[in-house]
Amino acid sequence: MSIQEEHLTGVVEEITFQNDTNGWTVLDISSDDDLITAVGVMPGVCAGETLSLTGSFTIHQSFGRQFKVTAFSRCMPETTEQIFKYLSSGVIKGIGPKKAMMIVEKFGADTLEILENSPERLSILKGISEEQAKAIGIDFKRQFAMRAVMLGLEKYGFTPAECVRIFKKLGVDAVKLVEENPYRLCGLNIGFSFERAESIEEKLPKKPQPDHRIREGIIHVVRHNSTAMGHTCIPREKLLKPCADFLNITQDEVDIALDTIISAQHLKVAELDGKEFVFLPTSFLAEKKIASRICVVANYPPPVAPRLADWIDDIEKANDIKYEEQQRLAIATAAKKGLLVLTGGPGTGKTTTIKGIIKIFKFQGLEISLAAPTGRAAKRMSEVTGMDAKTIHRLLEVEWDEDDKPYFRRNAQNPLDCDALILDELSMIDIHLFANLLEALPMGCRLILVGDSDQLPPVGSGNVLQDLIISEMLPVVKLTQVFRQALESKIITNAHRIVAGEMPDLKNDGKDFFHMERPNPFLTAQTVVELCKDRLPTAYGWDPLSDIQVICPSRKGETGTTNLNRLLQAALNPPDETKNEITVAGQIFRTGDKIMQIKNNYNIEWESKDDKGTGIFNGDIGILKKVDSKANVVTVDFDGRETVIPGEYLSELELAYAITVHKSQGSEFKAVIIPAINIVPNLAYRNLLYTAVTRAKDMLITVGSANQIEAMTYNDKKAKRYSALAHFLKEN
Repeated sequence: MSIQEEHLTGVVEEITFQNDTNGWTVLDISSDDDLITAVGVMPGVCAGETLSLTGSFTIHQSFGRQFKVTAFSRCMPETTEQIFKYLSSGVIKGIGPKKAMMIVEKFGADTLEILENSPERLSILKGISEEQAKAIGIDFKRQFAMRAVMLGLEKYGFTPAECVRIFKKLGVDAVKLVEENPYRLCGLNIGFSFERAESIEEKLPKKPQPDHRIREGIIHVVRHNSTAMGHTCIPREKLLKPCADFLNITQDEVDIALDTIISAQHLKVAELDGKEFVFLPTSFLAEKKIASRICVVANYPPPVAPRLADWIDDIEKANDIKYEEQQRLAIATAAKKGLLVLTGGPGTGKTTTIKGIIKIFKFQGLEISLAAPTGRAAKRMSEVTGMDAKTIHRLLEVEWDEDDKPYFRRNAQNPLDCDALILDELSMIDIHLFANLLEALPMGCRLILVGDSDQLPPVGSGNVLQDLIISEMLPVVKLTQVFRQALESKIITNAHRIVAGEMPDLKNDGKDFFHMERPNPFLTAQTVVELCKDRLPTAYGWDPLSDIQVICPSRKGETGTTNLNRLLQAALNPPDETKNEITVAGQIFRTGDKIMQIKNNYNIEWESKDDKGTGIFNGDIGILKKVDSKANVVTVDFDGRETVIPGEYLSELELAYAITVHKSQGSEFKAVIIPAINIVPNLAYRNLLYTAVTRAKDMLITVGSANQIEAMTYNDKKAKRYSALAHFLKEN
């Protein structure tokens, strides 16, 4: 159901709660002889004010009926009764109920005008000195500064919450500063895009200087290349044309503007192999910090373990195994160097090697921490090692600041409590998260980095795993031997064929890899639905939600995630009168749906059987347990972590019956179905197919065209990703 907006007007009777940081307010307002609880962002609102509210009535699970405010406007109290209630609320420092009564009795309806323009007149009253009168006037004006900013910005389409953020960054002159240069909003780290600044410029009575738009437009192009394309830097000459086209100016103008921006330190430059590259300052700093920290770890190896060879022999005997040469080398390197990049494809013994490293570290009496970038990857790491593994965010104890920006309690001043850190799925980790992790490493801590270098690079910026390998500045061991038992799996053998550029074996003569040829996308989509709904559950007893995952190269088209989620929702979780549902931006969420969190949210609290915490992250998959459309909240079970998600965060969810390959990274599923037909060329490449195939544990089914799979296998043209980490490592 969609939420119907309503309007109400009334006088604020009482402020129950107000967060000075973000303006979130709970108040009681009398409207048409009814006392109503209203909640929302209403900064600076005080008792006695008359408000006009826009929003909708909801039912809170604990507090009952509330009016949820999406917008509000205000007028100052007019009657002496309203003014007294306003002043006696304590909103102005130095005025309580007694002084409020005295002031209103003396000045009546002119009280607020006196406070604003002639506060010194208050000193004629008993108990108020000239100094106190002056302080009261200053505080009254301070209270109205945000009010004035909100009134000044509302006409440009800013929400109350946005007005609060702008006021906190720009202060009392916020309206003037925005009108002079709306593009400054893009650089305040409060969530304003270049396109939004352009739309604000169109509403201004006077056009700002064109230099403002050019400067921020160039930064926007660099930022887009980082966030959307994964580049940490761009060759300067490659910036000129896209910036000129985007801003409709000449390349010479871009070049001149770039010099100004770089001189002002809004962008950074570095010469790499004779070419000038342009960075966002945050990307430049992150790659520099990684290179510096890695070199510190490399330059301070741990003490020599004299019985290392004997320990490795003991592990083999105790576990009745025989390490192959590269595995033994990896274990020895981890112990001797304290720094290792361990890479290799499926079936090459990475897990066995990690277990060996852990045992050696335990022999040495080291405190060991295990981490991975996602909850699912951490859970799998825990299962295979028998030790607790955390997400990187939990390991670093993520919190958030007053602007709701995340920061980590673990850092250089408060390092991790471990002597060795083993980090899995390194291919998924971007430069910013990796830099924060390295900053929190204590001196002398061993660092073991594990990942598959043939998988996709991270969704975020950078290419950490590849850069560490190609720099040749770290010990790297690549496991290549596929063990005999692994060779029995066609998932593993075909994954290695794909990496080698060889057509995978699509003959259905195995137990875990099958291909179903279909002539067109429509029939491909229908087959995918049949497999999930009937064929696999009937044949293997698998749960369509927890055991089977559809993984798509694309979001678009008949075999993209958008359409397949619609079809799979209808087949696996059809509507009926027992299931509540809610509509968010045209997407129906229904009790029982499989959903995914698509944005890191550090504010959402969760609780499990044994633990509780805060934070649901991009890529987490769960089941909708309850939909409360009246209260505009849903309850989701994310792998045993139950959380209540309020309406303002529902846009961060999407259906997850089908997910993209990028969203599947770091996860493993019992059965994976890949629709492979009519894939757009920029997504039809080898390591995307390889990443999808290696998500399957027990069964992999491709549905569609063998010719499409062949084309993807032979296409090794990875999208170029510019980064400087390898260069900076060599500099150190």
